[in-house]
Amino acid sequence: MTDGVENGTIVRLTGVDARVEPYDWAYARENAEAIEAHWAKISAGKPAMFNGRIMLQHRAAIRDGVFEAGYFETDYAAFMSWRDAGHPGPVIRNGFAMAALRAKDGAFLCGKMGDHTANAGKVYFAAGTPDREDVRPDRTLDLAGSVTRELGEETGLSVEEFSVGGGWTAVIEHGRIAFMREVAIDLPASEARALMIERMKDLEEEELADIVIVRSLPETEKLDMPPFMRRYLAHIFGNGDS
Repeated sequence: MTDGVENGTIVRLTGVDARVEPYDWAYARENAEAIEAHWAKISAGKPAMFNGRIMLQHRAAIRDGVFEAGYFETDYAAFMSWRDAGHPGPVIRNGFAMAALRAKDGAFLCGKMGDHTANAGKVYFAAGTPDREDVRPDRTLDLAGSVTRELGEETGLSVEEFSVGGGWTAVIEHGRIAFMREVAIDLPASEARALMIERMKDLEEEELADIVIVRSLPETEKLDMPPFMRRYLAHIFGNGDS
């Protein structure tokens, strides 16, 4: 079900109601050998890559400004195989939350993924595909909590050092929905970057190789940035949001 959820759109939302529920994903069930082989290939030489359990989205609808979604649990390896195969089968999406971190001077702060990660060199906001840590006891998915957790885990910032806005901006694509949440840090971008780089040295697991400052859309052309990130930044800069 995809009521009101159209690929290529950017939608402002008042809320996200996400729930984890049973779902028989045929791709994972029917492609076990291919998934195993693909995982062996992409994880070779990257011992930090972990085939944990994650949550993918199998149904979605937007009603009265609220994104309603059903998620199911699967292996990260199955997700990566499906993603790299071009998202075959029925509509499934990686529906994840992102911390759209912005400094007091209006610049955005993105992370550059380390060489040991699955997305080495990519530049985007702090984020992570939902996993078991994001599932509440009532089986709802805590995407708001994912924003602050991922930002802290990737940059070393504490929740007292930034403020989180209300609502969401959904960037919807084939196989992916990025739920952007505005996050502000009360420092100029250069100072915020220096703070995060210093904090990252003490992290138990350092995911990022650098913090990248983005002050305008043209600056993204020289970065290895996913198209959905450029679409979001074009939307923000184009609207003159400050």
